[in-house]
Amino acid sequence: MKSIKIKNKEVNKFRRGYPLLHKGSLAETNNNIVEGEIVEITDERGSFIGRGYYGLQNKGIGWILTNDPSVQIDESFMEKLIKKAIGYRKFLYNDPDTNAFRIFNGEGDGFGGLTIDFFDKYYLINWYSEGAYCFKEYVLKALKNLVQYKAVYEKKRFGKQGQYIEEDEFVAGERGSFPIIVKENGVNFAVYLNEGAMVGVFLDQREVRKTIRDRYSEGKRVLNTFSYTGAFSLFSALGGAQHTTSVDLANRSYAKTIENFSLNGIDYEAHDIIVEDVFNYFKYANRKDLLFDLVVLDPPSFARSKKRTFRAEKDYTSLLTDTISITDSKGTIVASTNCAKFNMRKFKSFIDQACKDSRRSYKIIEEFSLPNDFKTTSSFKEGNYLKVLFVKLDS
Repeated sequence: MKSIKIKNKEVNKFRRGYPLLHKGSLAETNNNIVEGEIVEITDERGSFIGRGYYGLQNKGIGWILTNDPSVQIDESFMEKLIKKAIGYRKFLYNDPDTNAFRIFNGEGDGFGGLTIDFFDKYYLINWYSEGAYCFKEYVLKALKNLVQYKAVYEKKRFGKQGQYIEEDEFVAGERGSFPIIVKENGVNFAVYLNEGAMVGVFLDQREVRKTIRDRYSEGKRVLNTFSYTGAFSLFSALGGAQHTTSVDLANRSYAKTIENFSLNGIDYEAHDIIVEDVFNYFKYANRKDLLFDLVVLDPPSFARSKKRTFRAEKDYTSLLTDTISITDSKGTIVASTNCAKFNMRKFKSFIDQACKDSRRSYKIIEEFSLPNDFKTTSSFKEGNYLKVLFVKLDS
C-alpha cells in the first residue's frame, strides 16, 4: 500500500480525526498515486495515522476514512458505513409526511466525497471526485443489500474546477418517469433526477422552510430572493402569507415555481414570480417604494452574471444592506448561506455591519445549521456549512 506522509506540525490535527487531506499538509509528494487508490497516512517517521483514499476535488486531495490500523477499506467496510447511516435516519424513513432526505452525508457518515439522497424510493448518489467514484460498485452493492429501491441515479461533480459532468445519470433499477412527486413536512415538490446537477429542492433547508410556514408567514408580504423553484415562497403561501414574490435570474425558475405551487393547490397567479437579476430587483423595489415583512436571502456562495460576480465571503454584507432597504420596520430577514469559507461568528458580523450601515437596530431570534440527516463531525467543522439567521429588525 502506498503512503502519504504528513508534516510533523500537522500530525496532531489528523490524529484527532480531521479527515481531509490537503497538499499543504504533505511532507512529500508521491506522484505515483492514482485517483481512488487506497493509501496509508503516516507522520514523517512512518508512524501510522490513518487509512483513506486519494481523490482530487476542490476541497483537497483525498480523505482519511479510518484511524484504526486493523480496519480494511473494502466492500464490507462500505456496507457497514451505509447500514449505520440508514439506521441513523430511521426516524425520517418512518415519517409519513416526509420522504425526501439525505441518507449519507460524506465525512459525517465516514466517507468524504460521497453523499446519497432519498426521494421516495429513488436514491441519488453524488460523487465529488474521480477517486470517490472508484468505489461505485461497493456503494451499489451496499444499497442493493440494504434497501429496496425503484431506481438509483448519480451525479458526477468532479469535472473541471469541480463542475458537474453531464451524461446519462441512470444507474440501477427501472428508469423513472419525471418529475417524481415527493413530500417534505406534508408539502409536495416536483423532483427531476435526470436534468442536471440540481434536482428541484435543497434538502438541507427542510427545518427552515417548516419554521417559516409555521411561525413567520401568516398575513405577511414575503420576498424570496434567489428563489430557484420557489420552495420558500410555497411554504410561506401555505403558512398564510398575504402575498409572495419570487425572484431568480434563471429562466427555469418561473415554470418550476408554478409547478410546485400548482402541486399544492396554490393559485400561482395570486403571487409574483419574476425572472430577474436580484440586484436589479432591489433597485426596482427601492424606486417603487416596495416594502416586505419577510425577506428570504439565500444566495449561492458564488455567482456570476454578465454584469457582476458575487462571492459570499466578500459581498454578503452589501447584499444584506440592499435587503434591509426594502424590509419594513419590524420586518424579518431570513439570512442564509451555504458558504464554508467562514463560520457562524463571522456570518453574524456581516449581519451586524449591514445593520449598522443601514442604521437599523436588530435582534437575532432564530439560528439554524444543518438538519440531523446532514450528519457532521466535530473534527471537521467546515462540513457544517449551512448558516441561517432569522434577523428581526426593531426599527
